[in-house]
Amino acid sequence: MKRLFLTLAILAAPIVSIAQDKTAHVFKAGAATSNITPPLGMEIVGNFAPRPIAAHVHDELHARCLVLDDGETKLAFVVADTLSLGRDVWDEAKQKITAATGIPVSNMMFSGTHTHSSVSALTNKDPSLNYRQTLITRVVDGVRRALNSLEPARIAWGTGKLPQHVFNRRWKLKEGGTNPNPFGGLDRAVMNPSSLLRPKLAGPAGPTNPEVFCLSVQATDGRQIALMANYWLHYVGGVGRDHLSADYFGEFCRMIESKLATEGEHPPVVGILANGPCGDVNNNDYSGKTPAVKREPYEKIKIVAGDLAAEVLRVRETLTHQSWVPLKSAVEDLELGVRRPTPEMIEWAKGVLAKGKDAAEVHRLEQPYAERTLAARDAKPDTVSCVMQAFRIGDLGIAAIPFEVFTETGLEIKAKSPFANTFTIELANGSNGYLPTPPQHDLGGYETWLGTNRVERDASVKITAKILELLERLK
Repeated sequence: MKRLFLTLAILAAPIVSIAQDKTAHVFKAGAATSNITPPLGMEIVGNFAPRPIAAHVHDELHARCLVLDDGETKLAFVVADTLSLGRDVWDEAKQKITAATGIPVSNMMFSGTHTHSSVSALTNKDPSLNYRQTLITRVVDGVRRALNSLEPARIAWGTGKLPQHVFNRRWKLKEGGTNPNPFGGLDRAVMNPSSLLRPKLAGPAGPTNPEVFCLSVQATDGRQIALMANYWLHYVGGVGRDHLSADYFGEFCRMIESKLATEGEHPPVVGILANGPCGDVNNNDYSGKTPAVKREPYEKIKIVAGDLAAEVLRVRETLTHQSWVPLKSAVEDLELGVRRPTPEMIEWAKGVLAKGKDAAEVHRLEQPYAERTLAARDAKPDTVSCVMQAFRIGDLGIAAIPFEVFTETGLEIKAKSPFANTFTIELANGSNGYLPTPPQHDLGGYETWLGTNRVERDASVKITAKILELLERLK
């Protein structure tokens, strides 16, 4: 009888503990934005050479920061308007934040939106344009300001749908059909196929996710502190060639902030859009079913951002906010093998680079990929250490992966997660290129090419397993 009583007491203990936590702690939240607009005169990355030099700021770029506190654990999220950032940049920012605030590095998630209209965080050739240190300083300041703004809060989450702007950009070719790649080989899948290829297309090579994930944080008086969304769509584009812009990510945030702003409010509401697994998804329909429309610069950005903002605001109205939820984090480094070129690829690359300037090209991208092939041959070390991260916010699970993740990987994580609601943030805590699944590697195409993809063939399988393990640990 004594053993039975002890067993029942142990089983009951966590329930009592959770109830006590809800009464003993006050849930708090704070948010802030930091302007990270690069200086003019730097090279805009996101496309192949020749790259334009930034000559105009169409709209300011920001790091958008959210800090949550359940009374015992603090979590810090940063989403920055940048193409992507290496792990070393984020690590330096996190270490400075830990030194200033005491928030553990394991409790921070920093990601890039993937706007193609910004610059590299690497030190520029002009030493006066050290954007790396500017960005780190502004991110650190943003998190500290969000922490300083902590106040009693309520939180809620939910999902909506916005299917009309997500299309898989990789298309399989019909049986026997192939398309040349820059290595002198042939692919069975093609990215962004032209209308000339349409008769040869068999169908999309992968799925899309129409869902919109919404995380709402309000003050106890109902005032909005932050509204964070997660949508699985690449950048939209259609910007001025030499313009700096936050693309549709920034436009969405401005719309949210404008709609929910209270006159004279301080600190102001912060909109955040974290990108999800969309390494093979954009907003162009290659099926031919959608009529082609010539758009003015920034027009499509406003359309996508407007539709997304409307859906997120609609979902927000349906949510029931909770006064307290537990916060947890789990993080672990995963070592992945660096992808190496075959001897045949090395000889091909040497031949391409030995050509005269007037020699005919077999493929328009053969030179940059020849350079990438030799760089991959010489890269050190043989493995790369990648941050795998998961969070628990009540019954919501969030995964964070430092790659351009294919949608099918994100959907697998969502389907197998122990949490009822789960979403994934890509390009988080680093940037290690595209992450095709093994079957997508078999099809070939831009995202699978060496230099675009940098890690071992089975990396997506290992990453999915590790993320699910971390989510289980939190549950």
